Order: sequence, then C-alpha cells, then structure tokens
Amino acid sequence: MSEMSHYEKLGVSEASSFEEIQEARNRLLQEQGGDRRQSESIEAAYDAILMDRLRQRQEGKIKVPDRIRFPEKLVEPPPDFTPAPAKKASAWLQRFLDTPSRKDILLPAGLFLGAGLLSFSSPPVALALGVGFNFYFLNRKENKFGRAFLLTLAGLVVGVLTGLWLAELLAPQLLAAQLDPNTVAAVLTFVLLWLISSFLR
Repeated sequence: MSEMSHYEKLGVSEASSFEEIQEARNRLLQEQGGDRRQSESIEAAYDAILMDRLRQRQEGKIKVPDRIRFPEKLVEPPPDFTPAPAKKASAWLQRFLDTPSRKDILLPAGLFLGAGLLSFSSPPVALALGVGFNFYFLNRKENKFGRAFLLTLAGLVVGVLTGLWLAELLAPQLLAAQLDPNTVAAVLTFVLLWLISSFLR
C-alpha cells in the first residue's frame, strides 16, 4: 500500500488538516458497521498517515503553527495575577554573604591548605599566616579595614576554641595518631577562616 493509498483509503488528501483526517477516520469507523477487518484497515491507514506526518514534521516539511508549538504563550494571565517573587535569602543575610568566583574560592583555599600543612611543624607561625591571609582577602573585597579585622578576630577565636574543644574530645585518638592538639585546632581554624574569607563580605 503506497502512502497516497492511505490518504485515499480515508478519502482525504495530503493537504488535509489533522482535524479533517481525524474526522474522516471517525466517520468511516462509524459507517463500516463493526466489520473487524475494515476497522483494522481504517486504523492502519490512519496510523500510516500519522507516521508520514511525523516524518515530514521532523524533516521540516510541515510547519507546526505557533499556537500548537507554544500554547503557553496564548494563555493570558488574569488581570489580578502577580507572579510569586523568587525566593531569596533575607535582606540582612544577603548583606553578609558573598557569591565568589571560582578563583576567589580556590586561591584562598590553596593558601590556607599550605598554612594547614605548615601547622604540623609550627602551629603558631601557621596561625599567624592564616590570620594574615584572612585579613587580606576580607579587606580586598570591600576595603573595610575595621570589618575585616573584626571578622578575622572572631574567626580566629571561634576556630581556636572549637578546635581545642574538639581536640580534647578526641584526645585518645590524637595520641594514638601522634597528632598535636594545637595542630588540630589550627587546621579547624583555617577551615573556618577560609569559609569567612570566601563567603562573607
């Protein structure tokens, strides 16, 4: 059966719209009176036409109207419709948080990693370097000396106290691994300082 015979079977032409083809199929199915072979023949012709149309559409031979391709564009929102605002962090939180570039994350991370490795041999020197790195990166962002100093000091105090508390909790494991509690405190402080210098303004 050729492609044209499918159209002829339904009594339509290649120029017929989808609605016309569907109406012809439905009409023929009602007229044939329940003959199974006839129904199958009509359905086969209808399916072949649909496949032909799909192939033509994929090849760009049939232009699909915009009303079908983009039905959402035709739907007008009601006059009192207000789109929901995008969820954002609270205004006070946005003042403190930064969205750094990849370079602004990786450069401090590399320096703090170096200071962390240095802390295994000399924790005080490493902490001094870490504090300097943190202060430099914070001050560079907004050029606010006092704010950079206070955030660095807060990060240092919280990091050291938390690190020493954690080292005390893990004292038996640290002794078994021959790790100095001051080194653990320094490493934890560097992680906190890196987070502060990268993600706070």
